[in-house]
Amino acid sequence: MIARQPVPVKPRILISTDIGGTDPDDNQSIAHFLMYCHLFTTEGLVSSPSFGEGSKQQLLDMIDLYEKDLPKLQQHVKNYVLPDDLRKLCKQGRKGAAPLKGYAAATEGSDWIVSCARKKSTQPLWVLVWGGLEDVAQALHDAPDIQHNIRIYWIGGPNKKWSANAYAYVVKHFPGLWFIENNASYYGLFSDTDAADTLKKNKYYDAYIRGAGYLGKDFKKYYGGTVKMGDTPSLLYMMDGDPANPLKESWGGSFVQFKRSPRRVFYDGTSIADTVAAYTVVELHFKGPVVALPEDSACFTMAVQAKIGEQKWPGYYAGNGDYVVRYAPKQAETVTYQVSAAIPGFAVQKGQFVVRSGWPGKPGPDDYVLGDNWYTDRPDSDLFYGIQQGARTVSKWREAVLLNWAKRWAWLQ
Repeated sequence: MIARQPVPVKPRILISTDIGGTDPDDNQSIAHFLMYCHLFTTEGLVSSPSFGEGSKQQLLDMIDLYEKDLPKLQQHVKNYVLPDDLRKLCKQGRKGAAPLKGYAAATEGSDWIVSCARKKSTQPLWVLVWGGLEDVAQALHDAPDIQHNIRIYWIGGPNKKWSANAYAYVVKHFPGLWFIENNASYYGLFSDTDAADTLKKNKYYDAYIRGAGYLGKDFKKYYGGTVKMGDTPSLLYMMDGDPANPLKESWGGSFVQFKRSPRRVFYDGTSIADTVAAYTVVELHFKGPVVALPEDSACFTMAVQAKIGEQKWPGYYAGNGDYVVRYAPKQAETVTYQVSAAIPGFAVQKGQFVVRSGWPGKPGPDDYVLGDNWYTDRPDSDLFYGIQQGARTVSKWREAVLLNWAKRWAWLQ
């Protein structure tokens, strides 16, 4: 069986991916997609690297490998998508994060999202976002009418950090969207402390993939073959049961409705006494000199010291001496930051705040108000996998998913 539950109709999907950026797990997820692509009506493959150097060439390279393996795959399934048909769907989206306003200029990728969403169909277009929301935000800005034709499944978490401005635009201006925000449940796919030995993420390659065609040889390039595939739960969700019901159990997770997205706005910095929930949009305002810069100019830097080391984030001029930066922490920790700019009269400022687990946390006056179709990770304590909220809604199916995939790797041996 490919799926636990039948899918009512073959879903229309468009994948927005940051493949080729800083995290090579997207290459693993694209390999998985290609080996199951006959299950979907695929309408777009958009390169959307909000951070890093990704481009649609990485998508084309993966399709080249798929083309070489296709004869063996077709011995088992006849209706695999032709490589040239997939190549026509590859589009280049925005490179780099959106500015403070959340959008910038149309791209080939954002225009393609609009075009696909406007097709006449009795089905919605499922937009599976594996990186930042920049091209989705741009498409919605340019064509607000498409909000009623699309459903979004977003792998958030760390992607939310890189894409905080685009997310803020979408959640503020399009609360009527149908939207799954998976900030942590996806961790269940590579959480393997209780897995059988051959299904450990660092053992699976040798047990099932080694020697399996061109895609299998390529797989070794990413994390040395260690299975991560953090974006794959979005595909698994489309393969198991009715995707219109996010409350159900599914290979791709089970979710709950939420009515507000946490946002905290601080003026003049923060201290250790300030606490936010993980994944909250933290908006920091600093006063500085009034300068002759266009509004939304990136003009200062927030250097963040966190568990993973130092990362730097651009801040923007909002006019009238107001300097703004957004940050969305991905886990419980204490964040220490320093704000600086090469602008005469802009004082270096330092601060801290505490991030606690348990999304979305207590309501606050700055929260974004959501419509009736926003869903996110289940908060039940027994569904945490370590610190990852809701991850057991995915990890419970990990064995079934990987054994099912192993059969397809065997086709390529």
